[in-house]
Amino acid sequence: MCLYLHFISRYYVSSKTINKLIQVHDRIFCCIAGSLADAQAVTKAAKFQISFHSIQMESPPLVKAAASVLKELCYNNKEELQAGFITAGWDRKKGPQVYTVALGGMLLSQPFTIGGSGSTYIYGYADAKYKPDMSKEECLQFATNALALAMGRDNVSGGVAHLVVITEEGLEHVVIPGDKLPKFHDE
Repeated sequence: MCLYLHFISRYYVSSKTINKLIQVHDRIFCCIAGSLADAQAVTKAAKFQISFHSIQMESPPLVKAAASVLKELCYNNKEELQAGFITAGWDRKKGPQVYTVALGGMLLSQPFTIGGSGSTYIYGYADAKYKPDMSKEECLQFATNALALAMGRDNVSGGVAHLVVITEEGLEHVVIPGDKLPKFHDE
């Protein structure tokens, strides 16, 4: 399963190098899109609730539980929020997982997902190139290519690719500067 962990800001990018991956627990991350203030407020509340849940259960939280916390926060505040999330991670019960938490609080489990303003340019690429059980290298290349394609077409998408690989063994952060991203057309 490929954990595609990058989300492209929906409305305004004040910094094209901002890291839109937010760690909400040891092996669970959220990718944010939309209003940065809204996304930060939701992820801050989610981190607290997820940590509290983990303490009560005396075990690391399930990825689905973390996604459900985000879903509830988004749903309960749907009239005020302009933020969407991808929640992804690894847990002992189900291994790697990816969830979309859309505006309004809809929760979907998917093998991969994309979102944000740049995503409209890459649905065809993602549908054609995604395959189950990709190697780590294939998954990183898939995500890097998707981000490069989105950034090349969307003038508000970031200029740096921030990726994280989440496995049973731990985390690996990968940062690819804009000048090192693949080019697919003249820019």
